Amino acid sequence: MEGGQTSQPPPEIINLEEAPPTTAPLTQQTEQTAPSTSAVAPTTEQAPSLDMQKLKNEIQALEAQMAELKEARENLVKLNERYDKSKQTVAEKGREIKALKDKIKELEKELTLDKVIAELKTVLWANIGQSITDQWQYIDTIHEQIELIGKAHREIQRSRASLGNMPEVANRMINVLNNRTSAQLATMGISNRTETILLIKRVLTLRNLVQTLERRTQDMQIEVNRFMDKCVALQNRGLPGLLNSAGRLLTHEQYAKRVNTFATNQITERPSTSEETGPATGQSLYKRVENLFFIMNEIKHLFEVPPNFYKYTEADETLDAILRHQFPTQEYWTKMIQLIL
Repeated sequence: MEGGQTSQPPPEIINLEEAPPTTAPLTQQTEQTAPSTSAVAPTTEQAPSLDMQKLKNEIQALEAQMAELKEARENLVKLNERYDKSKQTVAEKGREIKALKDKIKELEKELTLDKVIAELKTVLWANIGQSITDQWQYIDTIHEQIELIGKAHREIQRSRASLGNMPEVANRMINVLNNRTSAQLATMGISNRTETILLIKRVLTLRNLVQTLERRTQDMQIEVNRFMDKCVALQNRGLPGLLNSAGRLLTHEQYAKRVNTFATNQITERPSTSEETGPATGQSLYKRVENLFFIMNEIKHLFEVPPNFYKYTEADETLDAILRHQFPTQEYWTKMIQLIL
């Protein structure tokens, strides 16, 4: 050193991103350049020692922050990786869940026994159709009776309107004729008692025929009503009606076609939302085919005794007798009233 001046250490450049060098070289450099005088040495050594300690502390703090930042960045990278994997996992789980849901729906469909129920309905409707075919002869018999009852009722009403009070008058006439001598009758203008009474009795005969027809149709109506009650119960359970729009019985072919169409629609229709969903139980299965079992059983036992035409024939004979009956004319009847009463 020249002129006794103390040399200063060269300025140090600190790299904050890397670990700082140790302070030992700086101390050695100071010791080499420092003067050997005893007056100045204590002052120059004490000040740099305090500054380096502070700087060391700052560097250590920065190092700690850098390490924390690095760790945070690494954690962020890991989190992003896990998030990406999580998204991928969620998508996979979503696909798995969708596949499971589809499988569950398929299993539920199988467990609700829709296919089995459709097959069971097919079998039941086939049996119902066969039972209808077996019973059709008797169904037709009943409807022929219904038609005859209708004709009989119309004729009963017509005949009663024509009779009016004539039966009561006829009884009075017959009573007079049976209580007069031939001479008295001749005076009245009646030459033949028996012939006159027979003509008057035609009124009473018609009355009796009407009463007989009414009684016979009532006997037929009991059987018809029993049949109609069963038909109403069957229709309430789902059996198609037997009549056309005009109220007449369909032919067997027409009715078989109607039943077949109805059965096909019922078999292929989807269960309503009100029906029980989920795995089928014995009770739910029975409820879905209960009506068909009822229909099948009722048709097989539709008639306690197969209907025949005995009562029909008797009623038809009576109706024919009424239609052929010779009734006194209104002119003759008025004349008899004047002569006898």
